[in-house]
Amino acid sequence: MFGAGLKTWTKGNDSPVTEADIAADRLLHARLTPVDASYGWLSEETADSPARLAARRVWVVDPIDGTRGFMEGNPDWAVSAALVEDGRPLIAALYAPVTEELFLAVRGAGATRNGAPLSVTPRETLEGAAVAGPAAAVDVLARIVPITRLPRGRSLALRIARVATGEIDIALSANTANDWDLAAADLVVAEAHGVLTTYDGALLRYNAKDPRHPPLICAGTALHARALDAARAGSPLPSF
Repeated sequence: MFGAGLKTWTKGNDSPVTEADIAADRLLHARLTPVDASYGWLSEETADSPARLAARRVWVVDPIDGTRGFMEGNPDWAVSAALVEDGRPLIAALYAPVTEELFLAVRGAGATRNGAPLSVTPRETLEGAAVAGPAAAVDVLARIVPITRLPRGRSLALRIARVATGEIDIALSANTANDWDLAAADLVVAEAHGVLTTYDGALLRYNAKDPRHPPLICAGTALHARALDAARAGSPLPSF
């Protein structure tokens, strides 16, 4: 469906949806839910059910992360799926069809892109770090130290995954991210020796009643603490 004329509409939160989002959601549901009937289901394009809250394991899916990029015909979108166990991702797959990049991760077993092992950059200094995210969040770091600004991009999942590949040193997100945007990429970057946290330094917990998260910061283990300190110093209570 990519590049084709598709029916589109806008959801209640003013985010776009296409026929492709719905088709991908149905396909993923049909393929994943038969794995185990006890697993819950949480997807951006499926009506939420409180039944998932009682499940120890839950599929967390975004059929198209970066729908605006998909609609614009650019490559910055991906299909994201993770199996969350007790609030943290256990296995994950993130696929960018246009660039043919398949990210896979298993808790404790590492992360790969198209079969090649991933590892974050060993950078320890903030100066000159490549940073991507909302302009307001990037501005905070830029006031503290000279950095290299990268395009924000449409897909948050890919922004975080690019920390795992070393293409981005620090990835930031606003307070509009949900479980489905994050769960798969979280595990990919964690298994590549990176860290994704809130501005309080807490790891993310998934499958809560409210799937939305506050502003977040992601970086390699060696850089994360310094990036977090700088972000806090410039914006103690981030509202972006």
